[in-house]
Amino acid sequence: MANIKSAKKRILTANRNYERNVAFKSAIKTAVKKAVVLAQAKEKDREAISAALSEAYKLCDKAASKGILHKNTASRKKSRLTKAVNKLMA
Repeated sequence: MANIKSAKKRILTANRNYERNVAFKSAIKTAVKKAVVLAQAKEKDREAISAALSEAYKLCDKAASKGILHKNTASRKKSRLTKAVNKLMA
């Protein structure tokens, strides 16, 4: 454990940021999975799939803007999700 006051503060800040980042990344994974599951369903509801894609895009963009994900990582996730959904919809 750190002895210096500023180091103790940095540990608390790092832990808080870590928790936030993990929660955000988990939300992105959940949104991506939800979109893929909707696309895999036998009866495809295009509006629901579109809404799920939109939510996943929004979370990826928000994470990139906050520095949780690199902008290229967010872009790659969105691209792969779009390709997967389009393949399942065809």
